[in-house]
Amino acid sequence: MTKSAYPPIADYGYLSDCHSCALVSKTGSIDWACLPRFDSPSCFGRILDWEKGGFCRISPSLKFRSSRRYVGDTLVLETTFATDGGKARLTDLFTMKEGGEDDPRQQILRVVEGLEGTMDLTLECSPRFEYGTVKPWIREVGEGAYVALGGSSGLLISGTFRFERKHRHRLDGTCRVGKGERACLSMIYRKAEVLDEGELRWPAIPDLERRLEETLDWWASWVSKSRYEGLYAGQAIRSAVVLKGLCNAPTGAIVAAPTTSLPESPGGSRNWDYRFTWIRDSCFAARSLAEIGFVKEADGFRRFVERSAAGSADELQILFGIGGERRLREETLEDLEGYNGAKPVRVGNAAESQVQLDVYGELLNLSWLWYSRGHSPDSDYWEFLTGIVETVTKSWDTPDRGIWEMRGQPRHFVHSKVMCWAALNYAIRLADELDREAPVERWRKTREEIRRAIEKKGYDKSRGVFVQAFGGDAMDAALLLLPTAEFVDFGDDRMVRTTEAVRKELEIDGLLRRYADGNDELPGQEGVFLACSFWLVNCLARQGRLDDARKVFERAVGTGNDLGLFAEEYHVGRKEMLGNFPQGLTHLSLIMALVALNEAGGRR
Repeated sequence: MTKSAYPPIADYGYLSDCHSCALVSKTGSIDWACLPRFDSPSCFGRILDWEKGGFCRISPSLKFRSSRRYVGDTLVLETTFATDGGKARLTDLFTMKEGGEDDPRQQILRVVEGLEGTMDLTLECSPRFEYGTVKPWIREVGEGAYVALGGSSGLLISGTFRFERKHRHRLDGTCRVGKGERACLSMIYRKAEVLDEGELRWPAIPDLERRLEETLDWWASWVSKSRYEGLYAGQAIRSAVVLKGLCNAPTGAIVAAPTTSLPESPGGSRNWDYRFTWIRDSCFAARSLAEIGFVKEADGFRRFVERSAAGSADELQILFGIGGERRLREETLEDLEGYNGAKPVRVGNAAESQVQLDVYGELLNLSWLWYSRGHSPDSDYWEFLTGIVETVTKSWDTPDRGIWEMRGQPRHFVHSKVMCWAALNYAIRLADELDREAPVERWRKTREEIRRAIEKKGYDKSRGVFVQAFGGDAMDAALLLLPTAEFVDFGDDRMVRTTEAVRKELEIDGLLRRYADGNDELPGQEGVFLACSFWLVNCLARQGRLDDARKVFERAVGTGNDLGLFAEEYHVGRKEMLGNFPQGLTHLSLIMALVALNEAGGRR
């Protein structure tokens, strides 16, 4: 096996049913799938180890060319194969249904349809449970139906391929399709004991075709709630659909990304597990979705946070498991070689125990926007919010890890301080609007104290710019978010100068790094951070610099793949994606940038 066996990250398409996820390559191979939840151990995982990880590939038997697209505004993926003898389409999806929030099918459906001539295709289904450590027992349970069992996991596999077991732990198959002819493969997740002891029922072929149509209708119904009209409408909705596909339907949690350990720097070390819900990123996502009409997701996440924190600010942490779990201990899977040889492969995330003060401001901002849409917090929720504010008054002047989760020494990050200021600012507004009992005068004094500290210690008077941390002179792309928190106007001279200083220090080939090399005390050099470039678009547009904003947007949006999906980072020299994929923060920031471009264009 050579490292070149791994496809570029951009080669993958994303599937989701708002419970589970899968990545499908251009060659028709599912190389990553976690069932029954985003954070479950993989059952197909060769994106992290080509030999051990497991996969499910359907592709032509002969040399082929391929192209692909999503069907409309859905996560139903079509890959078209062409050979000298014919053309066929592979449709991949997680099947969806009304009421699937609590009762999902947990089914991956793959449908091959002949378009021209004839085509022979081969199937290799090689599940590997528990991140590749369990080779399943595959046995036939009926005509065209098999179960794959291993540990606590199982798959019920059925369809119309001509199946055979050439290998003990793999299911092979073939099909030939002419124009209008179809073949299908269904894979349904069930616990191993259910498949081993229960009465097995697999869907009939007409049911599979009906489920495809039902899934298309489900996505069309969800997208119909959008109220976005303007520039790049297709890309805005695509990003919204990706964010919806990162939502965990039963709880309202939003995962940062559906993958783990895709490297942020070539060769590894900066490899993290993002299959959890970060308070900050999820607040961003909820706000972006609500801004273009998808308000249900914003309210679902708001309730998830209150519930996961047990209604108490003291129990709040910066990330949770998607079911509200608190213990997310980070460990290394030593037996996996990692994507393209990039070690380590990590599961869990040690950031669970970090102090990141900015999350408080994000939560109060989300609550203010919720109130602005016509809702009013009850007594219990108001107690939760005031508890958050009291935590801010006690801890705002302590160092933290900041928005970037720095693993070196804690610092007094300016962005964190500004978000503490924002928490108080939104709380004061809410108290005044709601006429709620609260120590508003004390909150106002603390708010002003924070502002004075920022303007004294977090502002470089010689250059006239805000800086990354108290007492330093380095720039940080997170400073571009200060106007979003209403701490300073976009057009304020200090903010205009700060925007330019960020570009001067952090721009590479028209895109932004999040901070300068060596700033985080970690080995390896990461790529440009795509969300930051979209934050720059937001600032430039709202400063009235529309031509410049559009130029930056075009550069940033050009880093996506042919499906409109974005990773976390990008290597400008290699022109390749880096980091976990698809990345929620990038997609929500793109929506933020488009809203700004549209609003600024309208004003002009």
